[in-house]
Amino acid sequence: MRSPAAWLRGVRHPEAFHGRGVTRGFFEGWYVKLVSADRSQRWAVIPGVFRGLDGGRTDEAFVQVLDGLTGRSWYHRFAPEEFAASDRRFDVRLGGNRFTASSVQLDLPGLRGRVDYTTPLAPWPVTAREPGIMGWYGLVPFMECFHGVVSFGHGVAGALEIDGVEHSFHGGHGYIEKDWGRAFPDGYVWMASNHIDADTGDGKDASLVASVAIIPWLRGAFRGSVMGLRHGGRLYRWTTYNRSREVELTIDDTRVRWQVEGPDGTLELDAERVRGGLLHAPLRTAMHQRVEETLDARVRLRHVSPSGTVLLEGVAECAGLEVYGDTRRLLAL
Repeated sequence: MRSPAAWLRGVRHPEAFHGRGVTRGFFEGWYVKLVSADRSQRWAVIPGVFRGLDGGRTDEAFVQVLDGLTGRSWYHRFAPEEFAASDRRFDVRLGGNRFTASSVQLDLPGLRGRVDYTTPLAPWPVTAREPGIMGWYGLVPFMECFHGVVSFGHGVAGALEIDGVEHSFHGGHGYIEKDWGRAFPDGYVWMASNHIDADTGDGKDASLVASVAIIPWLRGAFRGSVMGLRHGGRLYRWTTYNRSREVELTIDDTRVRWQVEGPDGTLELDAERVRGGLLHAPLRTAMHQRVEETLDARVRLRHVSPSGTVLLEGVAECAGLEVYGDTRRLLAL
């Protein structure tokens, strides 16, 4: 059981570990994306921990790896006692692997090396009024799943030895987000990219994250969404809690089309679905290999101001994309 002080500290520090003192029915994972300067290397490395409902028999720690270019994926299990993380900052250790706000050190079969961050992390702002990407929903203790953006984008340098061959990440780009709670939603769409090739506006430091999911609430459920587009030194938001309105959300076998309106204007997204690798995701009882994710999606985006000016238009490349679960129910909510 987490103390009230630990819970409040977790609200203020979404990047830190939230599971101290929680012995059952909990997961937490950090999604660390690394892309080389020429985009030929695209990797997602996900350290985390899972605590089941059976007195520790299904507890495990892990580091998942996704090769975003080929779709290959690996799941490396660790004993729960090999996991260590700070509840005050982003600092996670698993065996010889360490993930912090300044670097990633990897010692996995076929993937070893160190990548340093050359610019500060750029998180979703945490304020008293809006404690991170979830807004006031992040203050609700009974939420099934919590989400945080640790960095919209930062520079990287260093090298990784991949299957015995060294690859440079100097001049590349990174991205970090995370999830924690009891289980993933029964149905959701998630996409993220900080490689935006702009036709209109400045896409140099632009970054997109967008998610819509089935949110259990009291005795029912609702469709909740959070979308953040950072460009030109500003974060634009379209979320359930700021009363943004979905104009369109369609999902088929090849595309996700999504259009929203809100205080920051209109955002149009058109994502191509491509086949990816399988990642393990938390149910309430165990980690299961069930979520297909890619780092090779393309998202056409268009941001129009409330006055009708096109602020940013282009294609988000090297995009992460997941479409999972009961999307029919998701669309019906």
